[in-house]
Amino acid sequence: MILGCVSLQVGIGFLVRDSPWWVIFLLAFTAGACASHALWTLIHECSHNLIFSKTYQNTLASIAANLPHLLPSAVSFQRYHLKHHAFQGVYDLDADLPSYWEARLIGNSAIGKALWLLLFPIFQVTRPPRLREIRMFDRWIVLNFAVQIAFDLAVYVFLGPKAFLYLAASFFFSVGLHPLGARWIQEHYLVAPPQETYSYYGPFNKLAFNVGYHNEHHDLPSVPWNHLPDIRSGAPELYDSLVYHTSWTRLLLKFVFDPSICLFSRQSRKERGSVALNAEVKPDIEFLEASRL
Repeated sequence: MILGCVSLQVGIGFLVRDSPWWVIFLLAFTAGACASHALWTLIHECSHNLIFSKTYQNTLASIAANLPHLLPSAVSFQRYHLKHHAFQGVYDLDADLPSYWEARLIGNSAIGKALWLLLFPIFQVTRPPRLREIRMFDRWIVLNFAVQIAFDLAVYVFLGPKAFLYLAASFFFSVGLHPLGARWIQEHYLVAPPQETYSYYGPFNKLAFNVGYHNEHHDLPSVPWNHLPDIRSGAPELYDSLVYHTSWTRLLLKFVFDPSICLFSRQSRKERGSVALNAEVKPDIEFLEASRL
């Protein structure tokens, strides 16, 4: 699937190398975003070592899946994502949590939240410096950078700037202002507190390797994507009683236009270990107070 999606993106890039701008963006919003998002979910599988038996093999596979995204982020994602699972909501360890300045900057306005989604990859890049216990560079991250830069140069030189633009637009749509981008809102934004994690059971799961089964994934993160529905069907008494989403498109519109939901609508913890795990789960007071200001 990784090889297929990478080949598809490069192939479409080749086909649109002389196309009008509107054709490039239309294809990026439709086919490109789906393929790019699928590659993100496969990078996620690699980060949990769910494709190969050896860690280095999964890391190499994630670097390959990263190629059409243009930005070298697969190996860094692996490091930060595992911390997210271990210390969810701990501000100094969880890169999935927005920074305080980021949340204050965006505020509650529809325009601000839409711009945040549109530029989501840029905001993500600003988070690692605040994190503790994670090395920003190691040999695998350097390899990720070297391979990615070589691929980017090859695309620009041999396929041209329009092919490069197609890949860039596909990447930004896949994680940003697009129904697929609502996945980031679905997973941990508090639409029904005190519940902290939410699943999505809708048709996009077929294109996204069941990444919507997020409660199931957090409960059993060593289960690969194709068995996540079995977890829910095997324990309906655990999952059917939880609040869940059925439409990423509806959630995207709700997040953008509902002023009661913003980047402050996250559970944040300042401690780690048993204290945080046993703490009462409720919206972060400092986040909410800052949002009102």
